[in-house]
Amino acid sequence: MTVQVVLVHGIRTSATMWRAQIAHLAERGIDAHALDLPGHGTRMGEDFTIDGAFETIDAAVREAARHGPVVLAAHSMGGLVSCEYVGAPEAPPVAAFVAASCTAVPRGPGLATYRALARRFDSLPDRGMRLTEMVLARTLPEETRDDFGAGGYAFDAQDIALRSLSVLDLTRALRRISVPTWFINGQFDQLRINERLFRRLVPHAELIVVPRTSHLVTAMRPRVFNALLDLAIATVSPGADQPERTC
Repeated sequence: MTVQVVLVHGIRTSATMWRAQIAHLAERGIDAHALDLPGHGTRMGEDFTIDGAFETIDAAVREAARHGPVVLAAHSMGGLVSCEYVGAPEAPPVAAFVAASCTAVPRGPGLATYRALARRFDSLPDRGMRLTEMVLARTLPEETRDDFGAGGYAFDAQDIALRSLSVLDLTRALRRISVPTWFINGQFDQLRINERLFRRLVPHAELIVVPRTSHLVTAMRPRVFNALLDLAIATVSPGADQPERTC
């Protein structure tokens, strides 16, 4: 039995955002599965639903768990959904959890403002692609620059997905997370807004803030994120000393 890694992408992007992590894990001989949520990537023709997202993550996790302990790593929207998933009343077979760029409770004025900005951005003649490409060119290293858009951008799923996040009961779910957990944020990440709350609700979790880094921490600092994956893998590898879990 060897450690398995399941990777969940953020909003608008797809499994391709994890190319740097997949390559790193392959070099280490670690099995990894980067999935596409409904309405994204290879499933762009489907409608996004929150239940469909949970079912997709659960299917990938349970299949991976047949072969070894599972490290679940997720980014942004995928991270928020995965927080709810890992903190379900009946805990899924996740051995460790890495949540990137998702320490915000998606409700109220904050979510409404984010949706309004996303809709305005999407209303541009090119749906904001020129601006997106300019920002990626200026912030991401060449090795990961094309990864976010390689599977296509799920423009049509964006507002539906954002609206769906309001049903998540993160404060209750976070309290139930007992596996080794890491929250990783970029210094300039807009979703750091509830960082302290997340730390309080998951007191055993470690928080890592990467200096001079944006919301796209997985691609902007891939070696840092890969090192965190290595730490999570080492923590749950068969034979490793396991930290005492909280209830």
